[in-house]
Amino acid sequence: MAPQTKAGPGRPVDWLIFSLVPIFFSSNMIFGRGIIGDVAPYTTAFLRWAGSTAIMLPFIYADRRASALFIRNHFWLWLLLGGLGMGICGGLVYWSLTYTSAANGTLIYTTSPLFIILFQWMFGGRHIGGRELAGMIVAFAGVISIVLRGDPSALLHLSFNVGDFGILVAAISFAIYSILLKNSALQQLSPLALFGIIALSGALVLLPPSILEFIDGGPLPDSASDWWKIAGMVVFASLAAFFCFQHAVRVFGPSTAGITLYLMPPVSIVMAVIFLGETFEPYHALGIVLVLGGVVLASLKGKRQIESKRTEADS
Repeated sequence: MAPQTKAGPGRPVDWLIFSLVPIFFSSNMIFGRGIIGDVAPYTTAFLRWAGSTAIMLPFIYADRRASALFIRNHFWLWLLLGGLGMGICGGLVYWSLTYTSAANGTLIYTTSPLFIILFQWMFGGRHIGGRELAGMIVAFAGVISIVLRGDPSALLHLSFNVGDFGILVAAISFAIYSILLKNSALQQLSPLALFGIIALSGALVLLPPSILEFIDGGPLPDSASDWWKIAGMVVFASLAAFFCFQHAVRVFGPSTAGITLYLMPPVSIVMAVIFLGETFEPYHALGIVLVLGGVVLASLKGKRQIESKRTEADS
């Protein structure tokens, strides 16, 4: 049984893990965009999380009593975590990437930390200061510039990209997932067992749409390249990314852990240009400035906010 970890300053190794999160999460967009068209999106997500579950089975077994107790007593929370973190943030993201670029997807996904702040205010009594509110407005302006591809006239013609909105839904889902990770019941499991049972939940949630894709003739992996990309999703975008993020949530809390996503835009755009040959557009630059500027502004905390966060962590 793992003791609950309170938010704190963190050790050097904690900050190292913290810094690796955006790199691993960005790799998901790159692998996902690279496999689009070769393998159906929900099938891709199912294989990703089924593979992750298979690797984590020894850790689930080692903590089997706590894992079984959690699933039995918190069954719907278990399914909800899988649906949010792996279903929507897996299958829906891959489906959305058939309509939008990896660079756009990552920029929009960066708004997830702002939704964490918003939902904690709406449902957790968290105070939102004027600086945070201004930052959220600036960041959302950046998202709008990306969604409209830098063309305000698209607002008049309603010529939006459905893939961008799919990524936005995933960003909201990931914010809810991040907040739910602080549930006290989850703290009773070891980090590896926790990740394993959530991966199992995600695989189960993704199985029905994957079957429907198969019946509808959706493509399956049929080359070494396809399997290597799926393996990359399992190792880097799944095991490494989610374990590091869950560790950051345990050590620093959801709001601070969400800051790791702020670094995804520059990381992912560089990776998309290098590995996918995507073009850096002027609206990407505007989106980066606005989104990063907004989230940095929203993240700056005064003394009152710091004391409030310490009180929240101790409660």
